[in-house]
Amino acid sequence: MTSIPAAHDVPLQGPAHAPAIPLVLLLATGAGLAVASLYYSQPMLGLLGADIHASDRAVGWVPTLTQLGYALGILLLGPLGDRYDRRRIILAKATVLCAALLLAGTVPSMGPLLAASLAVGLAATLAQDIVPAAATLSPAAQRGKVVGTVMTGLLLGILLSRVVSGFVAEHFGWRAMFVAAAASIALMTAALWRGLPSFAPTTRLAYGALLGSLASLWRHHGALRRAALAQGLLSMGFSAFWSTLAVMLRGEPFHLGAAAAGAFGLAGAAGALAAPVVGRIADRSGPERVTRLGAGLAAVSFALMGLLPWMPPQAQLALIVASAIGFDLGIQASLIAHQTIVYGIDPPARSRLNALLMVGVFIGMSTGAVLGSQALAVWGWKGVTWVAAAAAAAALAVRLRTSNPIHEGTCATARTSIS
Repeated sequence: MTSIPAAHDVPLQGPAHAPAIPLVLLLATGAGLAVASLYYSQPMLGLLGADIHASDRAVGWVPTLTQLGYALGILLLGPLGDRYDRRRIILAKATVLCAALLLAGTVPSMGPLLAASLAVGLAATLAQDIVPAAATLSPAAQRGKVVGTVMTGLLLGILLSRVVSGFVAEHFGWRAMFVAAAASIALMTAALWRGLPSFAPTTRLAYGALLGSLASLWRHHGALRRAALAQGLLSMGFSAFWSTLAVMLRGEPFHLGAAAAGAFGLAGAAGALAAPVVGRIADRSGPERVTRLGAGLAAVSFALMGLLPWMPPQAQLALIVASAIGFDLGIQASLIAHQTIVYGIDPPARSRLNALLMVGVFIGMSTGAVLGSQALAVWGWKGVTWVAAAAAAAALAVRLRTSNPIHEGTCATARTSIS
């Protein structure tokens, strides 16, 4: 064990008082702006390709490399938050993200744009440094509420990024969107530099050993494995639905375009705005109970869409909207509860624990996109609902088998840190 005791360290159970509201809002804004950078390019690909004379296949690599960079950044850079001052890491990534977005808005050709896209994904992982920072600044009794508020900002960043970029690109050009995004990150960086406190490192492990400790954490903490598996399964259902919705709406009997499919994403606002409420419930009743309720709500919401073939078109659209609100709320509630559990397992290793949890989410999202497209091709929309409902039901089964059902992660703070 190589944890670093110091007089200015945050105690394992967290500080005595919750962080001030302006700081929480700053963290929420920072997380939202950072993660929004991953999605700005998606609605602009047509305009972008035509402007720089790139093929559809080449342009498709822009969001692909952005997401790949994000996945690699979570795994390879996320653990650094335990080794170094999180404040410095957040500010360094924000500076790189600002430069990468500015480069993306000024490049003359595809090569530099692809390099900038990869850098955007890597640096946008500062959102995954901000969430553990919020947990570290919060006492255990209020951690769910604070994390939930920060997650509201992150989720709204995902939700609103495509809407904003589509509008800006259409009226001012795709380059203007990247430049505006860079400016927003620059302002956020200045605010974080002024308002974000320093964080004492919790380990002296070298980088290789730090990454190696991920395997040890995975082996030693069943609560982490269950959280990653359950949230990964929920993410699988989420991705299966959203990756196929536009195709389904384009066909019989709807004949709706991509804009209509994007509008369905506004249903996600319910999950985003409910995040602080979910966090407070997790603080009062225990996060394990919230994971069960969330997984159950998602499973029921997905299963209800199995009724679509027997309903008229207008009723089908209404059911899809209602189901999207339901499963999004359930999945986001489960994510916040799982984060609360994981952050309580081993506080000195919060950044590494968060990295492992989010890798599980990313694997679930990727798998869901593949399974959803295959199910749509073979069985149609009902196949997609089967896949999504089965994944959510499996996540519920994982949570129902938890041995310590009320406060799974809260007693783990007394354990020896693998750091």
